[in-house]
Amino acid sequence: MHNIKELKIWNKSIDLAVKVYKISAGFPSDERFGLVSQTRRSAVSIPSNISEGAGRNTKGEFKQFLGIANGSSYELQTQMVIANRLGFVDNEVCDDVLDNIDEIQKMNYNLQKTLK
Repeated sequence: MHNIKELKIWNKSIDLAVKVYKISAGFPSDERFGLVSQTRRSAVSIPSNISEGAGRNTKGEFKQFLGIANGSSYELQTQMVIANRLGFVDNEVCDDVLDNIDEIQKMNYNLQKTLK
């Protein structure tokens, strides 16, 4: 088991989820059950799966949950691009979020390599 509070990837993904919640609050109200819900779920899924994996008993289980978190990060990446193209998020904000996602994906990949 790992102490999630000490995992840099977990802390960064928590920060990302908070950022996505704040950004998506500005989406049109008719997107409340669409893109708002999807982006928030994807963003929350990243640190949630990291923490669930960290609490498991084996490295293999942790790695599996890191894989799920990585999938959620790609989902969020896609949703942010869609939100940008729809004009819900300006280019600067979108690029910042995409940079954060990219950093988390790289950290995830590197952490998975250590669990072999």
